[in-house]
Amino acid sequence: MKIIIVGCGRIGAGLAQNLSRRGHSVTVVDMDSATFALLGSSFKGRTIAGIGFDRDVLIQAEIEHTDALAAVTSSDEANAVIARLARQYFRVPKVVARLYDGRKAEIYKRLGLQTIDPTSWGINRVIDLLCYSPLNTVLSIGSGDVDMVDVEVPALLVGRRVQELTIPGEIMVTAISRGNKTFLPTLGTEFQDRDLIHLAVADSTSERIKVLLGLS
Repeated sequence: MKIIIVGCGRIGAGLAQNLSRRGHSVTVVDMDSATFALLGSSFKGRTIAGIGFDRDVLIQAEIEHTDALAAVTSSDEANAVIARLARQYFRVPKVVARLYDGRKAEIYKRLGLQTIDPTSWGINRVIDLLCYSPLNTVLSIGSGDVDMVDVEVPALLVGRRVQELTIPGEIMVTAISRGNKTFLPTLGTEFQDRDLIHLAVADSTSERIKVLLGLS
């Protein structure tokens, strides 16, 4: 994939390094060229010094041919402008904007922008680590409305079917890891001992899923 990251702070640099190591073609844009030092000497992507919502800068970054863009500058407003430009003007397929002020999440959602709130996510992950839970949240999607959760199948579910753990609009079994393989189950797939279940869970359903799994 061709990916543009606007903002080369700790999150932007970390994203760029990780994505580059995975073989993606990464271009990093920041108005302060000194921040590119955070990328390290092993970074193989491109760097462009300029304002992230400047049309000419984005074209220089080849936004017209990019697959995804992450706006992770230190400004919510700048991130929103960059994300809207990428989504609505340049038609970039995948766009994510970093959001510091969680109170703006609903506004950006109405504008059709996908946002991430690192502060809220970080707080929830620390709570998970301090208050151990057998549910392992591996990814939060959108504005934290949906979590991707891994859980080892409890004894209660062994021999039961996927459909018994499926609640439309709330809980969906997306995959099962069994032995050395991961596969997409059908509603009729039976859970086996030591299965690792991968779930998509609505944030509002977090307590209900614990009850269904017998973890509450």
